[in-house]
Amino acid sequence: MTRPQCWIFTGGFLALIYAVPFIQAGLEMSGGRAPRFLGLFSQIPTQAHLRAQERQLEDLSVVAKSVRPWMQRTAFSLLGDAGEKVITGKQGWLFYKPDVRFLVEPAQAGMRESFAAITDFRDQLARRDIKLLLLPVPGKPTVYPEKLTSRLGSGDRVRSPAEDLMVRLQRAGVESVDLYGLFAGARNVTREPLYLLRDTHWSPAAARQAAETVAAKLESLGWIRPGSTEYAVREVTLTRASDITQMMRIPNMNRLLAPETLRSEQVVRHDSSELYRDDASSSVLVLGDSFLRIYQTDEPRGAGFIAHLARALRMPLASVVNDGGASTLVRQELARRPELLRGKKVLIWEFVERDIHFGAEGWKSVRLPD
Repeated sequence: MTRPQCWIFTGGFLALIYAVPFIQAGLEMSGGRAPRFLGLFSQIPTQAHLRAQERQLEDLSVVAKSVRPWMQRTAFSLLGDAGEKVITGKQGWLFYKPDVRFLVEPAQAGMRESFAAITDFRDQLARRDIKLLLLPVPGKPTVYPEKLTSRLGSGDRVRSPAEDLMVRLQRAGVESVDLYGLFAGARNVTREPLYLLRDTHWSPAAARQAAETVAAKLESLGWIRPGSTEYAVREVTLTRASDITQMMRIPNMNRLLAPETLRSEQVVRHDSSELYRDDASSSVLVLGDSFLRIYQTDEPRGAGFIAHLARALRMPLASVVNDGGASTLVRQELARRPELLRGKKVLIWEFVERDIHFGAEGWKSVRLPD
């Protein structure tokens, strides 16, 4: 390339870069708004203020919104780069990056805060004669590490930091259900994976196994007697779009990665074939996150963990579910609705293990009303 060509190339590149803010400002002014970049001068520049302004400008950039998705699609198609929230695994598996980070990054602060919040919540419930059963859910890379990296084989098992937390809680008198051992054994004997290939959540079969294991634990502890409501199941097929591919924000991803087709079992009343429904007056209350919502209140409905636990216990349950909010938000909602605790004997608290480190609102102490 000659020197004039270099100057032309460099000049065109710089013009392209500097044109972006002028295009953005022009579009904003044509819409009757002041240019957003003026917010940089609205207060004394600090690191926090400049970072916030930078994120806002990136989010509102018309050019970025137009170009970024297609750049991401090209990067994924050519290089397997799935973006800042997603890790590409082997054989078409996709992983949510916080699930992986939880396994490889120290989370001592999260361990301390979660231990304190859980034991405090246990004590508050005990004063109301309510038993607490904890249900930490393994993340997908904990159960299928060999789908993430070639350094591990199908027989290798990753020990999650959440298992150490469970040991500490057990010594403090907090009962929990060990899904780690359950899934480690089940993954080698079941034909279908326990987690969805391109989703953060467990499969319908894994949700059912977890529910049946919780029911068996409750009966072994003598905390609950089975009810008298008989339930049956009916098999249904559903097509589920991946939550991980939605995080990638790449146009037309369904053409590259087709939605998964799944078999699940809806829970229905044996006497009326009516789809399972919660009962707020139940003696069992379940708190949790999207692992309880999936298949339950979204498609196909009535086929998730809660419905299968109700079938195993032969009684309808009460529930409070908040996507991503099992660490603190579900307890805050319970504090706002204390009538849900009336008549309760057992509270089951589910949360995915990554929330120990990345839970929304952290692990705040939440005081239940008297």
